[in-house]
Amino acid sequence: MLCSICVRGGSKGVKNKNIRLINGKPLIAYTIEQAKKSGLFEHVVISTDSDEIADVAKKYGGEVFFKRASELSHDKAAKIPVIRDALLRSEEYFGNKFDYVVDLDATSPLREVDDILKAFEVFKTKGYDNLFSVTSSHRSPYFNMIEVVDGKVKLVKPSSFIRRQDVPETYDMNASIYIWKRDVLLNNDTLFLENTGIYVMPKERSFDIDDEIDFKIVEFLLKEKDVEK
Repeated sequence: MLCSICVRGGSKGVKNKNIRLINGKPLIAYTIEQAKKSGLFEHVVISTDSDEIADVAKKYGGEVFFKRASELSHDKAAKIPVIRDALLRSEEYFGNKFDYVVDLDATSPLREVDDILKAFEVFKTKGYDNLFSVTSSHRSPYFNMIEVVDGKVKLVKPSSFIRRQDVPETYDMNASIYIWKRDVLLNNDTLFLENTGIYVMPKERSFDIDDEIDFKIVEFLLKEKDVEK
């Protein structure tokens, strides 16, 4: 099994967020440590275009043996090709093929080691081709999400439901855990396949750092976790 952690430099929402100290430790360190503590992986490989990120990642046990190409490092680059690139480079470097790839997002440090283990257990038990983590939607698209089309305000998902309790369960992708079978990753460019699964995480472990407000919320929650320990 291979773990990939894909982190580029030049983040716009929060400057240098992947190595910025949060509760006294670089953000990327939380994810590296979780991957290693899980005991699942032969290798925890870092994909980055930044020498600074690479140096910090190495200090916490991440393996950095290549520099991500510029065409996979701009802010519009898709995630799946980056994970695929990490897999193929790792197979060439280590001289063997990996059956499974688990990608962990460094901007979601509130996940727990148990989430990684349970997500993989669901993936294997159900026989999914790929799986990603989610959390229950805070707002339902059947009631709360709107869009403006041709100057008119409309529900994103119009329906005949009258009570909020009757609408189908919906989920938000929480950018935390992604699991792939090797051949599925190599041959697909979308997350949404015929045999895709999800692993549901609680809201308190599903914050993804995208801006300064997210950073402050996650830092507060990390401090709360330390107090509980």
